[in-house]
Amino acid sequence: MTTATKVTTATKVTTRTVEYAADGLTMVGHLALPAGTDRRPAVLVGPEGTGLNDFQRHRADLLAELGYVALAFDINGGRWFADPEEMLAHCLPLLADPGRMRGIGHAALDVLRAEPRTDPDRIAGIGYGTGGAILLELGRDGVDLRAIGTVNALTTGQPGEAARIRCPVWAGVGSEDPIMPPAQRDAFAAEMEAAGVDWRLVVYGGALHAFHHPPVDQEVVPGVGYHARHAERAWRDVVGLLAECLPVTGPVPDRPRP
Repeated sequence: MTTATKVTTATKVTTRTVEYAADGLTMVGHLALPAGTDRRPAVLVGPEGTGLNDFQRHRADLLAELGYVALAFDINGGRWFADPEEMLAHCLPLLADPGRMRGIGHAALDVLRAEPRTDPDRIAGIGYGTGGAILLELGRDGVDLRAIGTVNALTTGQPGEAARIRCPVWAGVGSEDPIMPPAQRDAFAAEMEAAGVDWRLVVYGGALHAFHHPPVDQEVVPGVGYHARHAERAWRDVVGLLAECLPVTGPVPDRPRP
């Protein structure tokens, strides 16, 4: 792993770029550290299939403001796919390969654990789309996480492997999401229930796929759209999951808005 030299500090949060190897690529992650020098609970932040952008980097910064060490990890070797067809060509084979997803997740987890500010026994993961699927695969691989939260990632795994999930799972999805339709919701719920997982599923009425993500300069895809009210609600739900399962000791700041 290498660490880029650029370091920025704002609102008592220090951020830096970290480069590391995974999936045959050089990944470019974003690490955010809270004020202080003590060890803190930590959170992996997984991006959508389009890649890591400023939206997810900002999510890591907000978590650092709450007192967490946060790593927004990369899945595309530093690339952002503005072309939906190019993104699908990259992500669909990845989503069909649990071993690759787990490899990407473990590499990011190793980076987060290697950070001296991280309490290695207190780590959770939140992810969006493909990043959420990767975190679910870490759970199915038996990784000791305190919580897994996903948005738009109701992926199911190999039969029986969900029984290895060792933490609560929270999932959010839009009711009008054509990529995660009711049949997919039912399959996800059945998998979690059969495995005895402590799970929750929140369906946000009227929301499409990627409802959490503000508009960006890329081609508009049918079935994908931003829903500001539900985006804020989903963020509050994710922060609430972390507060329940991975509390920060000592005074906790007000919850940052998304």
